[in-house]
Amino acid sequence: MQKPTTIIIIDDHALFRRGVSQMISADPEFLVIGEAASGAEGLLLVEQMTPDLVLIDLNMKGMNGIETLTHIKEAKLDSRCIVLTVSDAEVDLLEALRAGADGYLLKDMEPEDLCENLKKAMSGVTVLHESLTEILKNALIHPTLSRSEEEISLTEREREILQCLANGLNNKTIARSLGISDTTVKVHIKHLLSKLKLTSRLEAAVWAHRKK
Repeated sequence: MQKPTTIIIIDDHALFRRGVSQMISADPEFLVIGEAASGAEGLLLVEQMTPDLVLIDLNMKGMNGIETLTHIKEAKLDSRCIVLTVSDAEVDLLEALRAGADGYLLKDMEPEDLCENLKKAMSGVTVLHESLTEILKNALIHPTLSRSEEEISLTEREREILQCLANGLNNKTIARSLGISDTTVKVHIKHLLSKLKLTSRLEAAVWAHRKK
């Protein structure tokens, strides 16, 4: 019998870690050998256990996902690293790939799709969530996009949320209207504020009104 693929999950949400662990473990081809609640803890665990695959969340307190990924790659370990996140922002996708990610998947994907992508990753393929291929394509076609026109780099979802902010909607209302979670809304707001070089949702709302 073929040896199962060993996996370590690094994510600061305990319930999510447990859910993904149970979901992956239902497939006999996988064996979850460890979980970590922070980047620093995860890095230590990966160095000690050298799993075949590491699933890394991006948004963690302290050492974030990109930093964790970078340290793992710098350690020259054989582990393949897959970012598993709620963020579909171009800036996060490109930063993760530049840091050496072997895949970039979104947390809202179906369980069977996640397992299938992890199997592809083990075969040496760089795996991407299907909704991200167009974002990556645009980034490659327009690499010299002027960063002074930051609004152009907003994803379609970020533009939708920006409009919601301009309409004065709170996070829960935005989440309900777009069919996503509060956490996902917060992540998108964080990224659009960063891209627009603003510090608050109020500033974003004012910016949106001025651009109309």
